[in-house]
Amino acid sequence: MKLQITLFFLFMTCLLSAQTSTLKFGEDKADYLYHFAYECIDQEYPNKTGHVLGDDSYLEPPRVMHPAFYGCFDWHSSVHGHWTLVKILTEFPDFEYRDEIIAKLKKNITEENILQEVAYFDDEHNSTYERTYGWAWLLKLDEAIREWNDPVALELQANLSPLVDLLADKFGEFLDKLIYPIRIGEHSNIAFGMSFAYDWAEKYDADLATKIEEKALEYYQNDCDCPLTWEPGGFDFLSPCLQEASIMLKVLPEKEFKQWLKTFLPKFEKHPEKYLEIAVVTDRSDGKLAHLDGLNFSRAWCLFEMGHALNNQKLIDLGDAHFNYSYEKMDSGEYAGAHWLASFAVYALIKSN
Repeated sequence: MKLQITLFFLFMTCLLSAQTSTLKFGEDKADYLYHFAYECIDQEYPNKTGHVLGDDSYLEPPRVMHPAFYGCFDWHSSVHGHWTLVKILTEFPDFEYRDEIIAKLKKNITEENILQEVAYFDDEHNSTYERTYGWAWLLKLDEAIREWNDPVALELQANLSPLVDLLADKFGEFLDKLIYPIRIGEHSNIAFGMSFAYDWAEKYDADLATKIEEKALEYYQNDCDCPLTWEPGGFDFLSPCLQEASIMLKVLPEKEFKQWLKTFLPKFEKHPEKYLEIAVVTDRSDGKLAHLDGLNFSRAWCLFEMGHALNNQKLIDLGDAHFNYSYEKMDSGEYAGAHWLASFAVYALIKSN
């Protein structure tokens, strides 16, 4: 009898630990997604610079202002386009287009180009450029390069490091000044920025990691009843509620996070589908409305993070549904320029299992 009970509990333990996504990041998806980033990182126009002009001398083309990250329509998209290519080569070392990708990475991430990027951020009129969304993606790119087991990674990381050091310092300085959290569903959402930066800082910058932990608790520890059913806003590509849960999952011990989540999102764990409906895009030619496909991907990775941490298959299944809806739209050819969505899709795939 004791043996039967023991076997039963072992069986149940296996079931609980086997929570998994149906998604697989195979070479078929990598082959489809890589070309969005590959084709855009050296495509200069159209370009939304976000540039502040100090005088006439500031009127320069993107490739001069940002010789490393001038493509993909805007600076942050170029950064995470490079991240996408590095992650694909990390996941698939023998990827068919490996040599072509490496050639582009080496062309852009040179010592000279990165020092010019540093000079741009040192300019008095553009010192807050891409705060903090682009900064977080730059740290994520550095993290990916450091974890890429390839000789070329050492060269790229050495070249990138002055910009990494500068933006890590800027991130910490900004948190010192930011009293109130930024909760919107677009670029400046500080929970997103801190979550990505924390992934990097935990490994490479203990001081920044500690500061992010302290600020996350300061901003969010007493939050309750996040209005998840109010989401999404019309232009959202991030979920304010789920991004907050994502950073708190990282900085709180497991037991404390579970208790915090019950207050922050009551009943969400048991019935997540009641609180989140897949975001529908009515016009994918409108870049702001197309943000909502990005929301589906970013929701998916947050749901995967929580689902795996809490052994909750319902969260993972809902993440799968969000991912599949928007990925099928990409794969159907509805997007001609979904370069930024490819990065979101790759990150969600990595988080899925």
